Amino acid sequence: MRMRNLVDIMDLSAEEIDRLIDTASDIAANPEKYQDCLKHKKMATLFFEPSTRTRLSFESAMLSLGGNVIGFSDANTCSASKGESLADTITVVSGYVDIIAMRHPKEGAPYIACKHSSVPVINAGDGGHYHPTQTLADLMTIRQKCGRLDHLTVGFCGDLRYGRTVHSLIDAMARYPGTRFVLISPRELALPAFVLDGTIKQKGIPCKESLTLEDVIGELDILYMTRVQKERFADPEVYERLKDVYVLNPEKMALAPENMIVMHPLPRINEIAPEVDDDPRACYFTQTKNGRLMRMALILKLLGERDLPDTERTKGEDVHLDAPCMCGNIHCISSSERGLPARFYRDRAGAVRCAYCDAELPISRTANG
Repeated sequence: MRMRNLVDIMDLSAEEIDRLIDTASDIAANPEKYQDCLKHKKMATLFFEPSTRTRLSFESAMLSLGGNVIGFSDANTCSASKGESLADTITVVSGYVDIIAMRHPKEGAPYIACKHSSVPVINAGDGGHYHPTQTLADLMTIRQKCGRLDHLTVGFCGDLRYGRTVHSLIDAMARYPGTRFVLISPRELALPAFVLDGTIKQKGIPCKESLTLEDVIGELDILYMTRVQKERFADPEVYERLKDVYVLNPEKMALAPENMIVMHPLPRINEIAPEVDDDPRACYFTQTKNGRLMRMALILKLLGERDLPDTERTKGEDVHLDAPCMCGNIHCISSSERGLPARFYRDRAGAVRCAYCDAELPISRTANG
C-alpha cells in the first residue's frame, strides 16, 4: 500500500529521526506556527491496553496541531469485547479518520493493523515487543541532554525481557557509531534473543551484562530504568520476587558520573526513589514533554507522506515449513486473530522466528525453508 506507517523504530532512518527532532524543537519554540496545521483532520486513538502518558500525549499532540480525536481507552468499551477481530476493527475505524494511533497487548498487532487500514497507523506499543514513539521521545531527550546520539554508553536496568521501550531504543541506538550497551537485569528478565542476537551481536556492538547496578553505574552516560511489569507475568509469585530487585536511590546516584542522565519511560513504581527527582541528572519528566512534541512531528510527517510507499520490513529469509506449525508465544497476535496465516523467517544466526512477534520456534536451525 502506498502509505507510510510506523510499526518499528527501524521504519525511520537515522536522518529522518534527526529531522523529526529538528521539527519537534521548532514546534517547542514556535507553537503558534503549527496550531492549525491539521485543522479538520481526525485521529483515532485505539488503546486496547491501559495507558496514561502515551494516549494523552497523542491526543494532546493532535489537538495542538488543530485536529480532532476520537477513540477508546479500554478494550472492554469496544467491539473487541464482543469478539470482533482486529482486522475488522481497523478496517471500519480507518474509514472514519485520517490517522490511527494504536496500543495493543498482543505482539505483532500493528502489522495486522497496517495491512487492513486505509490510513497511516502508528504503533503506540504492542505487548512486550516495540514502542517506537517512546523511542522518539528518548532520542530527543538524549540529544538535548548529551549533545549527541553517538559514542555513548547506555545502561538498561530492570525488565529487559518485556520492556518494549528497551527493545526499540536498543535498535535505534545500535545505528550510531561508538555505542556501547550495559544490560542490568535478573536472569529471568534478561534481554530476549531477538534483540540480543538479532541486533547487538549481529552488529558487533560492545555489550556487558551485570546482575547488579552498583557495579556498573560508574561507567554509564545514560541509565535507562524500567519497571518490572506485573501485567506481563503469568505467575504472581515470580513478579513479587522480582518487582523491587533494583531501586535507584541517592546512595546509588552518588556512584554515578556527574554528567550521567537518568531516563525512565514511566510509569514508575518503586524502581526510582522520589528523592532522585530533585537530582539535575533526572530526565524522565523531560521525556514526557518531548514525547508530545515528537508525536506532533511524526503525525505531520506521516500525513504529509501519504503518497509515499510504506517501509519494506524484511527481517530475514521467509521460511516455509514442511509440517504445519504455529507460534508458541501466547502473547503473539497469531494466538488470537482469526484466519491469520502463520508466517516465519530465518534470522542471520539461523534461528526460525515468528514474523509477527519475533519469538523463536523450538525447531532445528537447519529446518527446511
